[in-house]
Amino acid sequence: MKHSAIEPEPAVAAQLCGDAIETVRRFAHELGTRGEELGLIGPDEAPRLWTRHILNCALVAPVVPTDSVSGGRVSLADVGSGAGLPGLVLAMIRPDIDVTLIEPLERRTKWLTEMVDFLQLTNVTVFTGRAEDFRPRKSFDAVTARAVKALKGLLPILTPLVVSGGHIVLLKGQRVDEEISDATDIIRRLGLTGAVSSVLGEGIVDEPTRLFTAKVE
Repeated sequence: MKHSAIEPEPAVAAQLCGDAIETVRRFAHELGTRGEELGLIGPDEAPRLWTRHILNCALVAPVVPTDSVSGGRVSLADVGSGAGLPGLVLAMIRPDIDVTLIEPLERRTKWLTEMVDFLQLTNVTVFTGRAEDFRPRKSFDAVTARAVKALKGLLPILTPLVVSGGHIVLLKGQRVDEEISDATDIIRRLGLTGAVSSVLGEGIVDEPTRLFTAKVE
């Protein structure tokens, strides 16, 4: 199979990834050269791998909480982790947090497990299964997801995973404010507070990251 050329690393990548930049580069190379063949990224994604995918995730790293609700290390679940976006990127940049990658497709969790070993990440656990099947419930200080489904359908799946006082941090598209409006009743029913959208990276990257955040009470 002929591979598309991987996007050259943007100058801002080292700033956003910090001490993890070398590890992130190795991940980018593996995903860019093997991801299409494994069905992890589309045929047009390698030429925009850094801009659209990796930096999109790296911008979220500072938003993940630094303090655990229950003390100890911060725990984060990435639901529908797929290729490891954003979960693996966050685990690389934030070695202070414990990341659980939740992914139902075994061929993808095989890739995720391989990358955890290849990148020598000691703060990552891979779970093969749906978020609804993960036990125990209320296990995490924060939960994240990227490009899974609209908030209306996603929040009832994610909220039970988060401890009281924890946070939901989701990478969303341009319709995030419309999704929040559509999910107003569900947000209220689930007891989420401070539900807002924000934009990260304006003036820093070519494609800023749109984020939905809320607190679980």
